[in-house]
Amino acid sequence: MVRWCLCFCRCCNTCDDVREAYRRRGWAFKNPDTIEQCKREGFSQKMQEQKNEGCQVYGFLEVNKVRDGLCCEPAAYMTHYIKHLSFGRDYPGIVNPLDGTDVTAQQASMMFQYFVKVVPTVYMKVDGEVVRTNQFSVTGHEKIANRLLGDQGLPGVFVLYELSPMMVKLTEKHRSFTHFLTGVCAIVGGIFTVAGFIDSLIYHSARAIQKKLRKTT
Repeated sequence: MVRWCLCFCRCCNTCDDVREAYRRRGWAFKNPDTIEQCKREGFSQKMQEQKNEGCQVYGFLEVNKVRDGLCCEPAAYMTHYIKHLSFGRDYPGIVNPLDGTDVTAQQASMMFQYFVKVVPTVYMKVDGEVVRTNQFSVTGHEKIANRLLGDQGLPGVFVLYELSPMMVKLTEKHRSFTHFLTGVCAIVGGIFTVAGFIDSLIYHSARAIQKKLRKTT
């Protein structure tokens, strides 16, 4: 059995001390049953009892307009559900591609990365109100991140975003009555044209059939 200690002459008397030492070293905490302190405190059993529990995180953040990221590293198993994630106010018709994302980690020490491209957007409503917000696209990637096995990175969920140098401007407009009337006339005219074509086709077909019948008689 191994009793883990920090190299700064301070012993790890509890399992939490060992986990903190791993965190400071940047190591993945994977096999608590091989550590005396964690086995004594029943760490594995506690984790097994809590495996279906989770944390709910919500709120708002103000971030600088530079390339950056958000991370969440709460546990070894990174099963997660993203109910809603947006970069600014919503407007009619906006699609936030990460909303409703439900991912189950197949094993411990998984690293989930979401690479987000944020596009500044200006939405102008009919009443003149201007909504300055952002829309985004996303690409997901996942891998095992166990440093004990030589893998790069840390287990967790990471949202890495960068802003696009381009801006999208959307304007909300109502169609005028004349525009509506023109559209209706175009539809009605199209219906009459198609109906006339079908009528002509049926008429000439019937005439051709009648001529053939007369010749045969």
